[in-house]
Amino acid sequence: MKIFLASTAGLLLTLSALAVGASGQSDALPAPPPDPQIAAALRDVSAQRIQRIIEKLVSFQTRHTLSSDVPASSGKGINAAAEWIRSEFESYSEACGGCLEVKTDEFLQEPGNRVPKPTKLTNVYAILRGSDPANATRVYLVTGHYDSRNSETNDATAASPGANDDGSGTAVSLECARVLSKHKFPATIIFLTVAGEEQGLYGSAHFAKMAKAQSWNIEAVLNNDIVGGDRTPGDTKQDAHTVRVFSEGIPLNASETELKLIRALGGENDGASRQLARYIAGTSKEYIPAKELHPLVVFRRDRYLRGGDHTSFNEQGFAAVRFTEYRENYDHQHQNVRTENGIEYGDLAKFVDYDYVANVARMNAATLASLASAPAPPARVRVLTKALVNDSTLVWEEAPGGLASGYLVLWRDTGAPDWEHAQALGNVTQATLPLSKDNVIFAVQAVDAKGHRSLPVVPVPER
Repeated sequence: MKIFLASTAGLLLTLSALAVGASGQSDALPAPPPDPQIAAALRDVSAQRIQRIIEKLVSFQTRHTLSSDVPASSGKGINAAAEWIRSEFESYSEACGGCLEVKTDEFLQEPGNRVPKPTKLTNVYAILRGSDPANATRVYLVTGHYDSRNSETNDATAASPGANDDGSGTAVSLECARVLSKHKFPATIIFLTVAGEEQGLYGSAHFAKMAKAQSWNIEAVLNNDIVGGDRTPGDTKQDAHTVRVFSEGIPLNASETELKLIRALGGENDGASRQLARYIAGTSKEYIPAKELHPLVVFRRDRYLRGGDHTSFNEQGFAAVRFTEYRENYDHQHQNVRTENGIEYGDLAKFVDYDYVANVARMNAATLASLASAPAPPARVRVLTKALVNDSTLVWEEAPGGLASGYLVLWRDTGAPDWEHAQALGNVTQATLPLSKDNVIFAVQAVDAKGHRSLPVVPVPER
């Protein structure tokens, strides 16, 4: 594969003989080298600790949002759960010398759908600030909802264990905080647990709107909801080695002008959330053996006609995805605890597969750590379209923050679900490839000296 450099403006890079198989060299997407720090953090994830977290959450008997009028001192209800979650974050911070900022986002939810009266909601979160001042404003966030419910939407008193939905997602956020707080990353990571999901995504909506109003630079959100697997005796249809990753294609907040451009370019499959889902799949291959757990990337915003807390972030323009187990067991979801006709109902801790949750936590932690270690994405990525030519010229501005030492140009056939090919470049801001923009989808990634990669950015046309 021949590379010619020219001293023209923007350092024009012409890549010769780049077509598949040309020069007898492969342009297949290369795997980056694993980061020893990330690998060490993943080894620290503990199924036993996750089990302890979920069993503790179940011990509050109910974490229904409307139980917020029950004092935390009773040891029951959502307030007691929030206080315990906060104490867990604080214990992790104490262990790392105060590296976590533990906070609450408390607000009064006015009456609305499934909220009959003004109700206090509390989101609990911890911030691991980035170690590099030039990159600390970049934020990567993991979340799960800690509220629960049973068969009756507004039953705030009867047992509502919520072990899987969503004690499991809460445990992922907490365990990621514990293991990643022992390490330093250039960018910032937020570990969030929210309330009010079962009533209508109220907690996540409030947090996402706050982040938008305060101009937080959240580049990725990982929502974990129902990631407990299922250990129902005799169930042979669950797949303990697969977790679904849902992502929107067309951004929820896209303007009419943006929608017209997406349709014109065939970009329905290339929104920022979809790039995040692809990134998760690639990162998983680096750090987690497929026989243990692999992601099933589902090109839908969420399950069929359903929603979750990542949608709140999508609505504010943030890239966000949802992790959910391969096959939900509805006998153990939104059910009163009981036994009927030999079938045991209820979201009980004994049905959770803790090894599965631990692997989901590893996938989340690997993604968060990879993103927080990587350079920022390149800025203003464009493909030049002034002239009708069969080559394609991409231009961009260098990734802010000073971490990038080079760039990757990615491409795939328009019908392919994932990136298929890549060309590594030096620290340049322009490249011309002998490929027609009519036939492929392009993207550009920033890379640092250790091989950490940013999220890919798909170019927009520049005439």
